[in-house]
Amino acid sequence: MNWISNYVRPRINSIFSRREVPENLWSKCDECGTMLFHRELAENLNVCTSCGHHMAITARDRFASLFDGGIFTEVDVPAPTVDPLHFRDQKKYPDRMKAAQKTTNEKEAMLVAEGEIGRTPIVAACQDFSFMAGSMGMYVGNAIIAAAQRAVDTKRPLILFSAAGGARMQEGILSLMQMPRTTVAVEMLKEANLPYIVVLTHPTTGGVTASYAMLGDVHIAEPNALICFAGPRVIEQTIREKLPEGFQRAEYLLDHGMLDRVTPRGKMRDELIGITRMLLGLGPMVLADLPAPDAPEAEPAEAPKTDADPA
Repeated sequence: MNWISNYVRPRINSIFSRREVPENLWSKCDECGTMLFHRELAENLNVCTSCGHHMAITARDRFASLFDGGIFTEVDVPAPTVDPLHFRDQKKYPDRMKAAQKTTNEKEAMLVAEGEIGRTPIVAACQDFSFMAGSMGMYVGNAIIAAAQRAVDTKRPLILFSAAGGARMQEGILSLMQMPRTTVAVEMLKEANLPYIVVLTHPTTGGVTASYAMLGDVHIAEPNALICFAGPRVIEQTIREKLPEGFQRAEYLLDHGMLDRVTPRGKMRDELIGITRMLLGLGPMVLADLPAPDAPEAEPAEAPKTDADPA
């Protein structure tokens, strides 16, 4: 037996020809611990196929599933002053911004777009929690004002998806000033008699909840989303009492009248189409409502010949 050819060479070949398996092929559900194949998870809109837990989803992925054919046009948002307070904790604020932009491939924590859902033109704004926890700073305030202004100019309803840890501490009082600014933007929509629909996703907290996230004509939430101003842990430590099960979760708030609907992500598009068309006074969406193709004109049939007809 030739041990060099029978053992050493195959061993060397296996080492050098070993294929690296990507680490991002699987995701673990935070709720049930099930390992989910990334392609199946993406097709299910980042909802666990085992337990139905709603994981975070980016603004672009949400818009791709919301708009007809995944087609939308971004609305320009004025850029605010960079680092107006020269804030620094463990890192400089500009360094944190660059890191978030590199991680998410987005400029900021909110994306504004326009397009059609169920052939109904709308303007939509969505917060991305992966960008510095979706925190509300001057850019987010500018984004909501730009979305409201575009909705008024084009006479379209505005649908907003909220997901935030609150105001952005690195901008201090300037971030808190976005609460009255966004409230004025929402008032612009009401004066123009345009619908404003808010979809609250996990989590929506702090100054976002205390301003534009709870000023909609209709409030819809995703299942088990945390919606609050101060978190349950802070409240328990303050009042020194145990809170009810599911306190500040979407289902609890629905039972206590703070929400109109709790809708799974997979059914959210149809829900928004129905509500939007109802608020606009339009009829229900008809599936496959494309006009039928024109039928080709039939050629006139020849008259049958008789014996009397000349040949």
